[in-house]
Amino acid sequence: MARGRAAGGPAQPVRGGRLVLGAVLWAAALLGTGTAQAGLFDDDEARRAILDVRARVEQSDKAAKVRQDELSAQVDQLKRSLLELNATIEQLRSDLAKQRGTDEQLQRDVAELQRKQKDVQQGVDERLRKMEPQKVTLDGKEFLADPEETRLYGDAVGLLRQGEFAPAVNALAAFQRRYPTSGYASAAQYWLANAYYGKRDYKEAIPAFRALVNGAPDHPRAPEALLSIANCQIELKDPKAARKTLDELLKTYPKSEAAQAGRERIASLK
Repeated sequence: MARGRAAGGPAQPVRGGRLVLGAVLWAAALLGTGTAQAGLFDDDEARRAILDVRARVEQSDKAAKVRQDELSAQVDQLKRSLLELNATIEQLRSDLAKQRGTDEQLQRDVAELQRKQKDVQQGVDERLRKMEPQKVTLDGKEFLADPEETRLYGDAVGLLRQGEFAPAVNALAAFQRRYPTSGYASAAQYWLANAYYGKRDYKEAIPAFRALVNGAPDHPRAPEALLSIANCQIELKDPKAARKTLDELLKTYPKSEAAQAGRERIASLK
């Protein structure tokens, strides 16, 4: 028994030591396992955190890209809008330039029309002035005569002065028919008689001169008309009639120059 205890005595400690050692190893194993599990837990959390951050970054990148794409689209739209606006501005400038050109052309056209209107008005005024009666003084007599009336009278007398007696007769006779009450009537009658005298148509000249004397006895040329009648009668070889006409001249217009010439003419008839 002693031996058995002796033999068993030292065996208990060994067994006990083994137990302790086993317990220690088990505890260490447990401790190690906990530590490993703790490490594993920490790694998973970190991994999840990293994945979460990565997901957030990727989401942020996606959102940023979407925003960037939106901004790019807006920028492109703005560029197109600016291009369209510039095109519109250029079109407006072109239209404005054309409008200015049109306005300038219209101004030139208006100025040209105004000038033409002014010319036409001046022409009308000129024609009206030519048609309006004008004051004329002839042989001490003042009267109104149309420009055309004055022109025709002047043309007829001009023919007489140029020695165109036959055309002068026609022109003066036409003038009398057209303007029978003209202020030029007495003068036209006197020059008509002289035109007959110039063409040596004495028979026509005598009544033409007599028409002036009878129609306008106070006319300044009435004494000359009587003297011309006497000259026509002398040309027709009728001294008796010529003397009678000269006596009428001396009696009616004794102080006239024609009367002085008539006295000389009477002396030559004796």
